[in-house]
This record gives sequence, structure tokens and C-alpha cells, in this order.
Amino acid sequence: MKPTHHHPPRAAARTRTLLAGALAALLLASTGCSSKADSSDRAAGGSDGVRTGPGVTDGSIRLGALTDLTGPYATLGKSIVQAQQMWADEVNARGGICERRVEIVVKDHGYDVQKAVTAYADISRDVVALPQVIGSPVMAALLDDIERDKVLTFPQAWAASLLGRDAVQVLGTTYDVDMIAAVDFLTRTKGLAKGDRIGHVYFEGDYGANALEGARWAAGKAGLKVVGQKIKATDTDLSAQVSALRKEGVKAILISAGPAQTASLVGVAASRGLKVPVVSSAPGYAPQLMKTPAAPALAAMLNVVSAAPAVSSDLPGVRRMVAAYQKKYPGSLVDAGVLSGYNAAQMTGAALKRSCEKGSLAREDVVAAHRSQTRVDVGLGTAQDFSDKSRPASTLTYVQKPDAGAT
Repeated sequence: MKPTHHHPPRAAARTRTLLAGALAALLLASTGCSSKADSSDRAAGGSDGVRTGPGVTDGSIRLGALTDLTGPYATLGKSIVQAQQMWADEVNARGGICERRVEIVVKDHGYDVQKAVTAYADISRDVVALPQVIGSPVMAALLDDIERDKVLTFPQAWAASLLGRDAVQVLGTTYDVDMIAAVDFLTRTKGLAKGDRIGHVYFEGDYGANALEGARWAAGKAGLKVVGQKIKATDTDLSAQVSALRKEGVKAILISAGPAQTASLVGVAASRGLKVPVVSSAPGYAPQLMKTPAAPALAAMLNVVSAAPAVSSDLPGVRRMVAAYQKKYPGSLVDAGVLSGYNAAQMTGAALKRSCEKGSLAREDVVAAHRSQTRVDVGLGTAQDFSDKSRPASTLTYVQKPDAGAT
């Protein structure tokens, strides 16, 4: 990825959304149910005096990953799993956390909600935290269980409906905030003006609905009209949607879907003469797309909004991570999933270390330690504030461009 603004080469361009009141208008946090854990899950003391509980022994800390290795986000899942395993190996080489070795138990749900529910039931009693859960539909099905079990969880999903729960931490921005930034970007840099129409192609479910909410709010403030096109994760030919948007005379298109859908949308639009700016949510892009026939159109038309910087960023922390990943996994592409997964793993580690310092690795104490942090910066983008469960950890958004020549 490369930046769109006037910064040093390959440094991600960060734009701060200036639409006043956006956050307050959009963050409709859910309250969720919780209950006390079973008596069998009550924390006990380890031989070193540290309070323990599920997933923690005197010698190990077990973490869980509910990922997609066989479904629409398989490339993302592989990258996150590898990045988090790299983090665990690094931590263990330094002596572990709280003098315990970190282990990550990986379960593939293939973006199937029922498989994910079953996988959670299989591992939930023997892990202290979940540094990875892929998918808004999956998270929606697991929210109450995660909150009941007090398992600190970092979803690879950014719907605002995931806010408001102690144990669930959305990293960076939510989908609505990103789409507000996208509309702001289009009006500031692409010449969109009052009265223009913009298309929005979006997945059904929390991901697409939350993104659409942000797009409509920002469009309303800018005097634009949003033409929505709802699709399913199984829809990979967007010819009909492109035809509909072309007929509506849209001046730009937003997409909140997966990489396959983004490639189809941009490729078909370019071939049919609808050469307008396209802005994708972060999960809608993967660098593998730059090796497909859609690559020229993507390079010309696509922008990506993300709370995380590009992996080609000059940030020292990003450069160190990329070098380590390329050494450990030669031949694997370094994509946004690598950075996102590594970041979530580091945040998990920060909570565990902080909790250990207070004498406990019990689940509820790990959650409390995490929520006590008001500014966490691990060098992979913007600082995160975890103290208010009803708000995103950050409201800063990067705007990036696909670049086949970048890392």
C-alpha cells in the first residue's frame, strides 16, 4: 500500500475526521448480558503466588484464536495466525510472560458461525484470552458467552455493535468512523460536491450495516446521497451492482466487503467506463489482488481506509515487524492482517503483563488490567485508549493506495 497524501514515500497518510459530533451520533453501544462464571472456573493461586484461572498453569499461558483459514478471509486468517505465532515465539524467547510460556490454540471456523460457536465451546474453558476472532457475524454469536466468561477478546472485526462490553476490545476505529473518514476524503480530495451521488456496496450483517450507517451520516452532512447495494459473502460477481450504480450516475463508490468483491467491483467498473474513485474498508483489500487481472484498475481507482498504517510505513515498529516476519515466513506476503494480528497479540501481552504485576492472571483481572490503560502505543500506528468500553480505541484513520511495488 502507498499513501495518497503529501508525506515521505510509502508513509501512510493519516487524516483526522473533522465532522463534529460524528462519534456521539454513531456509537450505539450495546449493553450485553453477563453472569458469574461457574464455580469450577474460579481463580486459584499458583505456586509463585500469582492468582490463576482457566488457561493458566504454573508454566504456561494458553490463548485462543478463532480464525478463518478456509473461507472468504482465509488469506487474512493465515497472516494473523502466523503473525501471532511469531509474537508468541518472540515472547517465549525472552522468557515468556509472568515466567510462563505462551501457547496459542488455533481453531478454523471457515467464516461459519455454527462452527465458530462449536470451536469456542471446545477451547473457552482452557484459554485466558482470545487475541483473534475473525468475523462480525461470529462475534455477534459469541458476545454474550465471551462477556459471561470474562475472556479478554480482540476481534478482527470493527462493528460498533461490539462496543460496550468489558471483555471485548475493538482495536482502532469502527466501520462507521472509517466510512465517515472515507466520505470526508472524497469531498476534500476528489471533488465531490453537494448533490452528488455515491454508491455503497456492503455485506449484509453488522459489518456492512455499521459501515453504511457511517456513510449515510457523513453523506447527509455533506449534502450527498448514498445509493446502497447489499450483497452476501458468497456474491463474487458484482456486474449487476456496477450496472445499477452506473445507471444512478454515482461519482464515487464505497465498498465494505471482502477482497474478492472489491476486485470484482473495481474490475467491472473500469471495464464499463465507470472510472470513479472507490474507497474500501480495510477488510476489503488484500495485496494478493495486485497479482490478478484487476491490478491496473485497483492501482488507478482504489483507496483503502484503515485504523492501521500500511505495512510499507516508515514507522520503526512496523519496519521491525515486517523484517522479522519476512525472515520467519519467507515467501509469505506481508499484508494488513500481519500488522493487525501482531498488534492484537502485543495488546494481549500488555494486558497479561500488567495483570501479572498486580499479582493475578485470572480472566477478570486481565480484563480489568486491560481497561486501566489510557494510552498504549506499541509503535504500530496510533495510540490506543482502552479505558472507555463504549468508544473506539482511536478515531484516527489512514487513507492508503494499493501499490504493487510496496512491501
